[in-house]
Amino acid sequence: MTLLDWAVIVFYGLGMLGVGVYYARRTRTREDYLLGGRSMRSSSVGLSLFATLFSTITYLALPGEMINKGPVILWSMVAIPVAWVVVGYWLIPRFMQLRVTSAYEILEARLGLGVRLVAAVVFLVTRTLWMALIIYVTAEKIIVTMMDLPAERAAYVTPVVAAAVGLLTVVYTSLGGLRAVVLTDVIQSFILLGGAVLTIVLISIRMGGVGAWWPSTWSPNWDPQPVFSLDPTVRVTVVGSIVFMTVWWIGTAGSDQMAIQRYLATRDTRAARRVFLVTGITNIVITSLLASVGFALLAFFQAHPGYLSPETLRKNADVVFPLYIIRFVPPGLTGLILAALLAAAMSSLSSGVNSACSVISVDFIDRLRGRSAGESDADQVRRTRIISLVSGLAAVVVSLLIGQIKEMNIMEITVRTNHVFVAPLFVLFVLALFVPFATPAGAACGAVAGCAVGALIACTNKVSFQWMSLAALIADLLVTIPISLVTKRKPGSDRVGPIRSSEV
Repeated sequence: MTLLDWAVIVFYGLGMLGVGVYYARRTRTREDYLLGGRSMRSSSVGLSLFATLFSTITYLALPGEMINKGPVILWSMVAIPVAWVVVGYWLIPRFMQLRVTSAYEILEARLGLGVRLVAAVVFLVTRTLWMALIIYVTAEKIIVTMMDLPAERAAYVTPVVAAAVGLLTVVYTSLGGLRAVVLTDVIQSFILLGGAVLTIVLISIRMGGVGAWWPSTWSPNWDPQPVFSLDPTVRVTVVGSIVFMTVWWIGTAGSDQMAIQRYLATRDTRAARRVFLVTGITNIVITSLLASVGFALLAFFQAHPGYLSPETLRKNADVVFPLYIIRFVPPGLTGLILAALLAAAMSSLSSGVNSACSVISVDFIDRLRGRSAGESDADQVRRTRIISLVSGLAAVVVSLLIGQIKEMNIMEITVRTNHVFVAPLFVLFVLALFVPFATPAGAACGAVAGCAVGALIACTNKVSFQWMSLAALIADLLVTIPISLVTKRKPGSDRVGPIRSSEV
């Protein structure tokens, strides 16, 4: 990398810090800090939610998946319109009726304090692991790879880079709150788009057009990927891709604080529904572009076998994108594309920190100490900033340990470390909002069963990751429903019907 490339990166980092400082001076209350005053524009919030969920992991994993495994996983985009109907017209209207700050407040009214606190802890653990993985991947797979260091030296440099990236993001997030997170996410969304388009243009020019790299036959580099298979060990199928992402989209949009916090930051149900629509459309666009990046990179290196070993294409495809950038992109433009990769990391990390702060503040700190009579808005904001800083530092520390996970590509590592709890958390919200006979005992036992099944699939590595969330969902329901019916209270004492906003 040249001095010009590093200058672009430094300018980008300073810009993000500037946004944090700007909004730090304009945040007056804790609601401003955590929810942007509940009056933010749906288009901006939608781009923010997209950037939050579309991390560096996905930005690298999609081209790597196209290079190493094949395009069948792109069928997962079919899940987005299905999820939009379910989330937009079934879940979002219920969330917007309840003026909460933490999504897990919703659970207490029907399922009790214990379920609420356990769900909050599960969210914090899941998102801390997720943020740590993002930090580590950004450091090792992008920045250190681009430095082209010897393996021994890279092992020492990676933790330093991880700490630097994490700390920069934590600082501007802690300063500016959700408004800073949303604005930086919007900027980062356009940088993500620009980085993918620029890569495609450069390869197309070098190879003589799109037709020179667009796949017309099944590459020998790709695994067999059938439409469907009764064998659960088959890694990827068309049906599996659709089912996997449908469960993930609905489960995440219907139970994750990062998503629900975005809906609550808008004025009403229609605006919140547009948030998810913008997120889905942007995801389809960027996913298609990054798949094209993968196709282009595969064709480029196959046409120039002296540039990169076939072994790298087959076994370490996640680093092919960064290697192309550092070796074949002109100075200055290298910095721009690297900024896109950093943007993918920082947008997700900043949202994770802000959401974790919301949960810690509302679900734990407020319950333990409450708001003292003499505590001002400024005191609350100051305390919330400290919580953001601490939660972000925790993710940085965990990232220094997460490099021990080996032998799977980025996509599989992400799924097997973070998707264990998606379905069980979602079931809790379905029970609280829509199932009148659900009981705390049934919900708790079902969640344990769902998590156990998900963890078993993740740890044994014998069943395809595409079936993990669905298996956890089915196991949860099979345990929850009968136990709830058995432990249901007598008529007259049982809670029946949907929860009301006054109960939250």
